[in-house]
Amino acid sequence: MGTESKRQQRFAGVIQQDLAELFQRDGNSWAPNAFITVTRVRVSPDLAIVRAYLSFLNTNTAKADLELIRAKASEIRYKLGARIKHQVRVVPHLEFFLDDTNEYVEHMDKLFDEISKEPRQED
Repeated sequence: MGTESKRQQRFAGVIQQDLAELFQRDGNSWAPNAFITVTRVRVSPDLAIVRAYLSFLNTNTAKADLELIRAKASEIRYKLGARIKHQVRVVPHLEFFLDDTNEYVEHMDKLFDEISKEPRQED
């Protein structure tokens, strides 16, 4: 989506906060036993599409949980609309993506640990 305007960034912040509160309150019914964190929100220039990146903790089935969340996107959009109805003209369409940054960091840490354990070669 390129660089975001101040308006997009402010709107994304509001959406991120409201989605985080929704997932904290109702997330267990959408993805049982998973702790869901909204790590990043991107908004289209016309504020009609929201791309939310989610991180799942305490679960080994993050991809399956993401599919459950995607299946409930209309319900989540409805609940979000009830929260932001006085701030926007149109409630944006929600798209959810898996944020695998934590998994990437863990993978890189393992690689660095393996490298540091290898014996150094003399030149």
